[in-house]
Amino acid sequence: MSPVIDYATAGPLTILTDNAALEPLATTPVEICRPVNQLIIQPTDAQKLDLPTERLDENQLRPAEALVERLLALDPAPLTVARDPDKRVVGTCRHFAVLSCALLRHRDIAARVRCGFATYFEPGRGLDHWITEYRDQGRWVRIDSEILGQQVLSHPHDLRPGEFLSGGEAWIAFRRGEIDAARFGVHGTDNWGPAEIQGNAVRDLAALNKVETLPWDEWGRMTEAYEGRTGADYDELLDELAEVCAADQPEALAALYDREQLRVPKTLIR
Repeated sequence: MSPVIDYATAGPLTILTDNAALEPLATTPVEICRPVNQLIIQPTDAQKLDLPTERLDENQLRPAEALVERLLALDPAPLTVARDPDKRVVGTCRHFAVLSCALLRHRDIAARVRCGFATYFEPGRGLDHWITEYRDQGRWVRIDSEILGQQVLSHPHDLRPGEFLSGGEAWIAFRRGEIDAARFGVHGTDNWGPAEIQGNAVRDLAALNKVETLPWDEWGRMTEAYEGRTGADYDELLDELAEVCAADQPEALAALYDREQLRVPKTLIR
């Protein structure tokens, strides 16, 4: 009997077609993820390169297959070959995480993307962030491919508890009074507070169901939450969501995600 959610196989946004560029990929998780650091470039860094304006729209690409196609159009070398900055796909932390997850699944390794907040970029703050997890010896190992090989952390290949909080984990901590929600949000914006945690919790549930949206995609009641038009009933729904995500039981994750206000509409899965 197949598992309800098989993390070793591709989801709709992590499908990769076999091609020569993928053949040299390593077979161990960290080495599979390592090249991703030099395949994608953040929009703020891309803007310094004087790229054509249309190149900046690459951060709107959702499927990993589209990311790979764009990479190979810029440089046909295998994905294990580092690209010059101007030959990298413009994307956010979500794109680093999704490409890593897709490559891991391509090697039949159970992997998934997580949406939440990193606490290692700015002291005392949780910054909107996406990472990848892979299954190893009975546990989920959290890896931040974006900072592999950098000096941000000494162990980006195995994040410690509390260094990254999924949306649900941050919500539980907020509801318990363990964190100040005003210090959790999106770097460089005014988007901070409980609604940002709620939004990432909903996106994380989708990612746990193998649907890895863009960071700004909104559906269900997310827009209402961002506008401050939700109340206790939505908070209680997020309480349930956070508990289900923490329990990490595939049947419960799938059942919760099947609710209309939490399920990603088909228009965002492309």
